[in-house]
Amino acid sequence: MTSLQTRGKLYLVPNTLDFAVSADAAHADLQTVLPLQVIQIAARLTQWVAENAKTTRAFLKRVDSVVPLSQALQSLNIVELPRPQKGAKVAVRAPLDGLLAPALQGLNIGLISEAGLPAVADPGAALVEAAHRLGVLVMPLSGPSSLLMALSASGLNGQSFAFVGYLPVDAAQRTIKLRELEAMSRRHQQTQLMIETPYRNQALMAAMLSSLGANCQLSVSCGLTLQGGWTRTDSVALWKQRPTHLPNDIPAVFALLSV
Repeated sequence: MTSLQTRGKLYLVPNTLDFAVSADAAHADLQTVLPLQVIQIAARLTQWVAENAKTTRAFLKRVDSVVPLSQALQSLNIVELPRPQKGAKVAVRAPLDGLLAPALQGLNIGLISEAGLPAVADPGAALVEAAHRLGVLVMPLSGPSSLLMALSASGLNGQSFAFVGYLPVDAAQRTIKLRELEAMSRRHQQTQLMIETPYRNQALMAAMLSSLGANCQLSVSCGLTLQGGWTRTDSVALWKQRPTHLPNDIPAVFALLSV
C-alpha cells in the first residue's frame, strides 16, 4: 500500500445543472458555469466514480471541447456508485472501499454527480466518508449547487436553514410533513429547503399552497443557470392570487419560511 504522501486524491468535480434539460444543453459553453481550473483538472483525470456513467461521458465530451482530455474518452475508467438497496440510506461499505483502489495506488480519482456538487443531496457522500477513513485526501472544486443558489436568491433566512430532501409522495403524509416543517420553521426561524422529481413539481406546489399558512413565505427556484431560469419569493396568499405553473421537465428547489 502506498504512503499517505503518494496516494492519489479524490476530486469532487461539479457538474452542470442542465443535464437532460434540452437537446442543446450539451453544446453550452462550460465556462459560463464552471471555472477554467475545474475544467482543466477534469481533463487530466483518468479515473472516475460517477452517479451515472452516461451523463459523465456527456460531461467529459463538453470538457474535451474546452480543454482536450489527457486520454481518449473510451480509455477512461468510469465506474458507477453502487445503488443502495431499497430502504437503505447508503451503499454498503466494502464496495465503496474498492472504488478507491486507484487512489491507494497513487492515481487521482474524480467523483461526479448527475448535476451540481457531488456528495450534496447525492449518494457520493458515502464515497467521501470512505476516502476520509482510508486516508485519501478529498479535494472539493467550485461549481454550482442548486440548493445554495436557490437559498441565496430566495431572500429567506440564510443564517439558519435545513435541507429536507424529498417529501412523501402520499398526499396525506405530504400534508402532515409540510405542516411539521412550517411549525419547525416558525419555532426556529429556519428556512426549510426541499426538492422534487420534476414531473411532480406542480403537485408539490399545489400541496404547499393548500397546506401552508397564508403568511408563510414560499420561494421557488426553477432552472437555475439555464436560459430563462427564475426565482420567485412571495407569501402563500400572493402565490394563490398570482399562481405560476411549474414545468414538469425542469428541476426546481422549494423553500419556505414561516413568519
